[in-house]
Amino acid sequence: MRNVVIGFLGTQLDMGKRREWRPSIQLCQHPGFPVDRLELIHDSRHYHLACTVAAAVGRVSPETEVRLVNLNMADPWDFQEVYGKLYDFAADYGFDEDRERYHVHLTTGTHVAQICWFLLTESRHIPARLIQTGPPRDGANRKARWMSSTWT
Repeated sequence: MRNVVIGFLGTQLDMGKRREWRPSIQLCQHPGFPVDRLELIHDSRHYHLACTVAAAVGRVSPETEVRLVNLNMADPWDFQEVYGKLYDFAADYGFDEDRERYHVHLTTGTHVAQICWFLLTESRHIPARLIQTGPPRDGANRKARWMSSTWT
């Protein structure tokens, strides 16, 4: 089965200005977890950053297909708007659970988005497991920390 990860572009973390750790990129480098496709959700204002992240994923994980998904929100902290947009995204997606295993990357996006992701996966509107990544704990070990749910 192919692993498909769906997640928001981290407009701060994926930029890598505060630290070298860039979660959307390092997710695709994790040993033992090949990412066959990354659905990277971004808004129009951050299209160029999304392209930069997609190119970086291509360099570190050439086998990963990156799809840029434009999803504009007036207020990413407005629960009703975020839930509605993600619900519509899920309804239109066309999940194929016979061929693909889906994962939602919780690390990037607002806290509201994280709550919405959780609700949509828990209700099975999005048939996915949740993934949370974190920066390395020390400078010597550059591998990202990793947690994955076992919800099915």
